[in-house]
Amino acid sequence: MRLERLIAFGLFVAASGIAAAAPDAQAILAASDAIRNPGKAFSLTTTLVEYRKGKQVDGNTLTVYSKADADSGQFRSLIRFVAPARDANKLMLKNGNDLWFFDPSSKASIRLSPQQRLLGQAANGDVVTVNLAKDYQAQIATEEDVLDGERQNRRCYKLALAAVSADVTYDHIEMWLDASNSRPVKARFYTQSGQLLKTAYYRRYQAQLGVERPTETVIIDGLDPNWVTVMRHTDYAWREVPEQWLQRDYLPRFKPE
Repeated sequence: MRLERLIAFGLFVAASGIAAAAPDAQAILAASDAIRNPGKAFSLTTTLVEYRKGKQVDGNTLTVYSKADADSGQFRSLIRFVAPARDANKLMLKNGNDLWFFDPSSKASIRLSPQQRLLGQAANGDVVTVNLAKDYQAQIATEEDVLDGERQNRRCYKLALAAVSADVTYDHIEMWLDASNSRPVKARFYTQSGQLLKTAYYRRYQAQLGVERPTETVIIDGLDPNWVTVMRHTDYAWREVPEQWLQRDYLPRFKPE
């Protein structure tokens, strides 16, 4: 009987050890957020280029100003359109889960959906700074090897992300994060019905504001693999983002510095 109790105790300890060693999906997702997003107020330039069958068909350039909300931890962002000339100085504001578009020619601001396409496969919600761990509940689906955007094999945790509210950009996401450092490698984005909208590869990691961050995301349409949008981030800089910039009523008075 004593031997049986010892064996049972040993099995309990082993099982407890396995449970304790199991990775925390939400913590891994939060770590990947910190890799994608600087921890303090910042600005950067985002360039979007749309390709059809390998040929460039459209593009635009945006300046993004972002800072995290002290209470929610989610980012608030002001986006200024820089190019092409027809869109210069148009603005987009994300405050909480509200997204607004302002056109200086009409002086009107209108409510936007984060799911609405901005250019190619890039949605409005893709160009604002987002902490996924705030908007999605993560579970580890498996651990597996995948090819990254540089065609290198990476051992990854595959996370299943489920939206915690209806007003986020995607209903659910599959995301592959490097098991050794939580770097985002690949993601698939889905509608509520389960339709694959697009696949994204995070690549070209560079030291930006003290952390190696992905400076390029390649987005491939879920139905047409010949429809590709490349999103590049440059000109990272720490900067003050005044609170007034992040208010809808201030949009008509905003002047870029």
